[in-house]
Amino acid sequence: MIMKVGIMSDTHDNLSAIRLAVEFFNREGVNLVLHAGDFVAPFVAKELSNLKAPLKGVFGNNDGEREGLREKLGIKDDILTLNLDGLKVVMLHGTDERVVEAFAKSQLYDIVIRGHTHKYGIQEVGRTIVVNPGEVCGYLTGIKSVALLNTTEREVRIINLKTGEILGIISL
Repeated sequence: MIMKVGIMSDTHDNLSAIRLAVEFFNREGVNLVLHAGDFVAPFVAKELSNLKAPLKGVFGNNDGEREGLREKLGIKDDILTLNLDGLKVVMLHGTDERVVEAFAKSQLYDIVIRGHTHKYGIQEVGRTIVVNPGEVCGYLTGIKSVALLNTTEREVRIINLKTGEILGIISL
């Protein structure tokens, strides 16, 4: 089975941008969506509920209404570990760069998913790939972006939601 995973971060209550991401993930037929934090407020659940795939996420530093996010979206962790089709994945918001670096350097994970910086990027640290999908909201960089992980092809792509342009690509 082909497993496609949508990866997003830093939505910051931007409902129109969240709608773009949801439409993109639904069009791509993803099996799972991962959110690396900074939903901000529980009212984003309405747009996120339009996802055809299940959503898993972690808290970010701007997620003040944690109880509401827990209740509406089931978010309950600061760090989440997953096994995705044989790939060991850890996801965190990434507020402390030392923690992100420690996860990457530990070589315990195939993929470290992080957000916080609002800058999209893919970095290799030994055998570990660090993926930052960038910001869905587009507030800091002006670029609304997400990432797609295809576990069958062992590939990660970062996509500009407005233009469809591939901003980064790596094979695992």
